[in-house]
Amino acid sequence: MLSKKIETALNEQIQKELFSEYQYLAMAAYCADEDLAGFENFFMVHTQEERFHAMKIYRYILDRGGKVSLRPLEKPQNEFSSLIEAFEIALSHEEFVSKSINELVDLAIEEKDHATRSFLNWFVDEQVEEEDLFSTVLNKLKLVKGDGHGILMLDEEYAARTFSGEEE
Repeated sequence: MLSKKIETALNEQIQKELFSEYQYLAMAAYCADEDLAGFENFFMVHTQEERFHAMKIYRYILDRGGKVSLRPLEKPQNEFSSLIEAFEIALSHEEFVSKSINELVDLAIEEKDHATRSFLNWFVDEQVEEEDLFSTVLNKLKLVKGDGHGILMLDEEYAARTFSGEEE
């Protein structure tokens, strides 16, 4: 059985994961407006990953006898001055999510909830990958100075990205 503190914190994390999905959907729409179908795909795949994360927590709460209590989502940012800005915001957001996951681990340790701590280890590892991914893309965008032939090459590369859910 989950403590009320952990149940509340996990429900808050669901909200953060669903907001991430919503924000990345807005970024996908921005890329579509810029005729960057590969980057649109990159963010669409990421929306699927964020939904997967939220549902993983949802299922865990229920499996542990807790109650899922959904919270409202804020409006995502819809306008970006450039692709670089969109990825800077995305990286910053992933760093925020990592901090939130770490705080959840701290709470699980404090509450001596070993099952939740074990469950959250997957998210800790996932956030390392997420931050690395967004940092790498951002560095590539800066390398090509956010325009020209380099953007088109990266756009083509990210068009091939897929989500299977299996590696999750």
